[in-house]
Amino acid sequence: MLHYIGTAMTFGFAAVAIARGGWWWALVPLAGYGMAWPAHFAVEKNRPATFTYPLWSLVSDYRMFFLWASGRLSAHLAAAGVGAPAA
Repeated sequence: MLHYIGTAMTFGFAAVAIARGGWWWALVPLAGYGMAWPAHFAVEKNRPATFTYPLWSLVSDYRMFFLWASGRLSAHLAAAGVGAPAA
């Protein structure tokens, strides 16, 4: 859930940054990574893929977000042999 919150926040901060410019752009990556990295370390007990595959990690995070938002994530996880995430 922290991934989804952080990704949603990136859209909000990007919108503000587009409208106002300036330092708001700094909050876009901070929102996404600031929520995802603690989730990896504290909840999932693993290392974020960002450290090894930064671009792939970014694309995958947004893909996961849009699959989740459209209600199609469970089917993709099942096809990959992964259980559905907790709500």
